[in-house]
Amino acid sequence: MRPENQTGVAEFLLLGLSEDPEWQPLLFGLFLTFFLVTVLGNLLIILVISSDFFFHTPMYFFLSHLAFTDICFSTTTIPKMLVNIQRQSKSIFFTGCLTQVSFVLFFAGLENFLLAAMAYDRYVAICHPLRFFFIMNPHLCGLLILLSLSISTADALLHSLMVLRLSFCTDLEIPHFFCELAQVIKLACSFFFINNILVYLVTSILGGVPFFGIIFSYIQIVSSTLRMSFFLGKYKAFSTCGSHLSVVSFFYGTAFGVYISSAVIHSSNFFASASVMYTVVPPMLNPFIYSLRNKDMKGALKKLI
Repeated sequence: MRPENQTGVAEFLLLGLSEDPEWQPLLFGLFLTFFLVTVLGNLLIILVISSDFFFHTPMYFFLSHLAFTDICFSTTTIPKMLVNIQRQSKSIFFTGCLTQVSFVLFFAGLENFLLAAMAYDRYVAICHPLRFFFIMNPHLCGLLILLSLSISTADALLHSLMVLRLSFCTDLEIPHFFCELAQVIKLACSFFFINNILVYLVTSILGGVPFFGIIFSYIQIVSSTLRMSFFLGKYKAFSTCGSHLSVVSFFYGTAFGVYISSAVIHSSNFFASASVMYTVVPPMLNPFIYSLRNKDMKGALKKLI
């Protein structure tokens, strides 16, 4: 019997991080704290940058967009999990699940491109300081943001439309705390080989190009810094990149670590728990990294408070 396409009425079940009722209050409190810290920390970064003319530079322009992206990224996944725990329900409608898939892809892609744009900004600042304001002009900064938004939107739409062509029958349990694209595709009872090919192909291109752009930028930065004759100049060059390099290392390091581990450890529960490290923790820690490693930001925060 041919499976009927139930994508119009299907309900998925988000199994979350644990099915043990005793863990639910702890998970609710923990993730509510994560969410509030993420939103308040990133809002504070945006407020500082927008209120102080000193921070109206390309680096902080991209940082403010990164902070806004982190807020949206966390808002896409955590609130639904909190609502499900509070209502003691695991269900999410197909439309809601597909919307969550789209926004997760969009904001993850946007963060990826913003980190690459920030790396390019640091490359120009250190390797071409005399031409910095000529190269990193407002027109180019706006163009980079627009390009990042366009590519991220196209990526999210592509995968969402490809999910719409799939048929879902029974066994609609997602061993995750949000609708993750790969997990949703696995539940399809129709031919989903093309979807998997697209996931690997598009992720390799849209994830690989910015990543290698960041590596190239930092190779040039290190090479240029080592040629400096003064220690103070070297220290200043490395200090301006410290915060961004920490965020990049944490974002890509946790993501790669999770996927490499999941290839070795075939456990859906492990993958769901480990995914917290690249979907929840980086947006929460980014404001602390930029504020604690940046003297100007710390001074502005003290003045604002």
